[in-house]
Amino acid sequence: MDINLKNKRALVCGSTQGIGLAVAQELASMGASVTLMARNEIALRDVAATLSVSGNQAHDYISADFNDSESLNKAITGYVQTKNVIHILVNNTGGPPGGPITAAKPEEFEKTFRQHLICNHLLAQALIPGMKNSGYGRIINIISTSVKQPLKGLGVSNTIRAAVANWSKTLAAEIAPFGITVNNVLPGATLTKRLSSIIEAKAAKTGKEFKALETEMMEEIPAGRFAQPSEIAAAVGFLASPSAGYITGINVPVDGGRTGCL
Repeated sequence: MDINLKNKRALVCGSTQGIGLAVAQELASMGASVTLMARNEIALRDVAATLSVSGNQAHDYISADFNDSESLNKAITGYVQTKNVIHILVNNTGGPPGGPITAAKPEEFEKTFRQHLICNHLLAQALIPGMKNSGYGRIINIISTSVKQPLKGLGVSNTIRAAVANWSKTLAAEIAPFGITVNNVLPGATLTKRLSSIIEAKAAKTGKEFKALETEMMEEIPAGRFAQPSEIAAAVGFLASPSAGYITGINVPVDGGRTGCL
């Protein structure tokens, strides 16, 4: 199986912590040069210095804020005009705060829509021409199992994640003739700061102990545990590889069997 990413460059969003960091580490270990993207330039510099290097790999970073789509667009267009082609795009953005959809304010939907769908779209538009010219392209979106089965208490996230999944499916069909694939990885409950914040918010609301809620969540997962970020990254690594060239337009749950539908 060909999973070598030598002479490929990957842009990984949200790559200073959690799943994004694990993905950057995975792709670097597979031979890709990695361009990190996040808001905190100090954290970006620190992470870039820790990524594995062999052969002609050269890692770098772009400091950008997904709350400012215009600034993001300028940053990525400027980068592609002066740097080599980016062959792999990993769209990964932290989810919005939880809460019932009946309590969600219109501006919460608008903000999340821009952070996720609009920013994903701007990055894809900037990178697709280079992917076409190189004959190799992989766009991988880290979304959520909620696109297959909405999750309780995540009203805004459920709505916008579904929009991103349908954007992805539409894009996949349009650019498949150019050797570019578009797929979604759907993490289940994963040991990240976001999972902790969700449990903490639920504990504050219900008065239950953090550990008790954690146990309740794990009991809903057939595998009986939460995922490690590296396990999500492994799925991304395969989809980014040459061996996944005939896989496009799909959702890949990495959830320990929790999602109750096919």
